[in-house]
Amino acid sequence: MIWCVDDDSTIREIEVYTLMQTGFQARGFENAKEMLKALETEIPKLIVLDIMMPETDGIEALNIIRSNPKHKDIPIIMATAKGTEMDKISGLNFGADDYLVKPFGVMEMVARVKAVLRRTGKEEVSDEFTVGSIVLKEKEHKVFVCGKKVALTHKEFELLSLFMKNANIVFSRDKLMSDIWGMDYLGETRTVDAHIKTLRQKLGIAGHQIQTVVGVGYRLEADE
Repeated sequence: MIWCVDDDSTIREIEVYTLMQTGFQARGFENAKEMLKALETEIPKLIVLDIMMPETDGIEALNIIRSNPKHKDIPIIMATAKGTEMDKISGLNFGADDYLVKPFGVMEMVARVKAVLRRTGKEEVSDEFTVGSIVLKEKEHKVFVCGKKVALTHKEFELLSLFMKNANIVFSRDKLMSDIWGMDYLGETRTVDAHIKTLRQKLGIAGHQIQTVVGVGYRLEADE
């Protein structure tokens, strides 16, 4: 479970949504006091902690966590709008594991979360991804739409897996060719279009979630 602590509801909800779409369990807190209270009964894998918050700010919360023997080893990534060298040094001196400077991209956040979890030996990512009505179980190599199993070829499964791990991210045809078929594949980008067409058909009512971005490529969007 990854905890995201930020008094800005929009940022907090985006962080939680992105982490969940990339295979993590995630929970949001609107302030440090609420998060510290939750620590009495639960210990997360990692905390993304905003610095600039009312009442108890992120640095104070970090210091409280690090002073408690039960919680001192929880990996913590600080998020700050300041980004000055002194802010970073101050946070790291209190025991922050990494920094994110606002505004940051959500995929940068995911990359830093994964890197910190690897470094601290706490990496534990789910192999199940859910976007809208589509569920993909990577280890079992199974896909379900509205609870009904869908049979896919190996390449179709790889395409869908890539999309679901990067929901709402646009992929060019060339990028999909490179990631799914490999740099040395001699086929044409029409191969991508053909696979997208059959994948949409097999996904049935969820097929529209794979959207064409004119002049760019494709992306998977959550079903509204």
